Amino acid sequence: MTSDPHASSATSFTVQVDLDAIAANVAALRERAGSASVMAVVKADAYGHGLLPSARAALRGGAAALGVAQLEEAVRARDAGIDAPMLTWLYAPGADVAGAIDRGIEVTVSSRWQLDDVIAAAARTGATAPIQLKVDTGLARGGALLDGEASAWHDLVASVAAGMADGAVEVRGIWTHFVYADAPDHPTVRGQQEVFAEAVAVAGRAGLRAPLHHIANSAATLTNPSAHLDMVRPGLAVYGLSPVPDLGAPQDFGLREAMRVTARLSLVKRIRAGQGVSYGHTWTAPEDTVVGLVPMGYADGIPRAAGNLGPVRVQGAGRSTVTGRVCMDQIVVDLGPDFGGSAGDEVVVVGRGADDEPTAQDWAAVTGTINYEIVTRMAPRAPRTYLGEGA
Repeated sequence: MTSDPHASSATSFTVQVDLDAIAANVAALRERAGSASVMAVVKADAYGHGLLPSARAALRGGAAALGVAQLEEAVRARDAGIDAPMLTWLYAPGADVAGAIDRGIEVTVSSRWQLDDVIAAAARTGATAPIQLKVDTGLARGGALLDGEASAWHDLVASVAAGMADGAVEVRGIWTHFVYADAPDHPTVRGQQEVFAEAVAVAGRAGLRAPLHHIANSAATLTNPSAHLDMVRPGLAVYGLSPVPDLGAPQDFGLREAMRVTARLSLVKRIRAGQGVSYGHTWTAPEDTVVGLVPMGYADGIPRAAGNLGPVRVQGAGRSTVTGRVCMDQIVVDLGPDFGGSAGDEVVVVGRGADDEPTAQDWAAVTGTINYEIVTRMAPRAPRTYLGEGA
């Protein structure tokens, strides 16, 4: 077990990450993907779990490649010694594309300006740039649109073909992203797969035959085998969370949550019936009771919208909810009139459903958001502690 070197063993809260769970989740996703390989997405500091330890754990679990949204995170991973195939897809004009090419990072191209920047960077480095092309099949976000015979996609693949002929670029993949993968029966799912197949055919007619085609995110990896193609691209499921909570919990898909967030009570005190708690007194004690102070707040990733809603489990008190408003650095929890514990007792803020602990999905459900946001918002000042092989 290792932890943040700046974190004391007596810290009042911590984010514990089980690296063996990440490795096991990737192995489970590999099995579900059949003949398709797995690109583990480690963007956003590995969904709040820690970029470098999580990336290494994913590779140990059998990931064939890594996906990182921001170019800077991809460079950081490569410079830390992670030499696996790596794809990045978000960068603005002026980004250090040459640095990415020099490190063998595959850069996504979905527009002419990006292709021009990549070709110019390749010329400066003297290397052939490894790229992947992204087509917009309906999300209207990143990617070149295929919407007719004179579309941006047609123009892009023709220009890329010319760049390949000059030895400036090498196309290693073509990909896109679903709109509604978490609703497997939604008509856009099949529609996007059909548009993607046409985009690949257009590229083929232009002379581009990429070795990899990928469209499946976590939800499609778990629910849509027809979208597995050459590679699947799970993110959330790598960390043991269900991207389709209405269809199944993590354990239903052979996954287990990698993140467990715990805190320690910093103060316990008895209050009288009628006493209001926290800013605005949005909660008033209906009877004499005991409340506990938990030193985590919205600056640490607790949603402010979780006031009087957020679930926690307190040692000696069982399940409870946030009492009153969430503050910047702290929350209060009603422990009940018979609580006999004390400061220092453990509070499970986010845990594992199989252990009957409050989960990221529980927090998402009561605050009107998604479990992705709950884990990625855990603040950097919350110390990370790593468990398992590679820690």
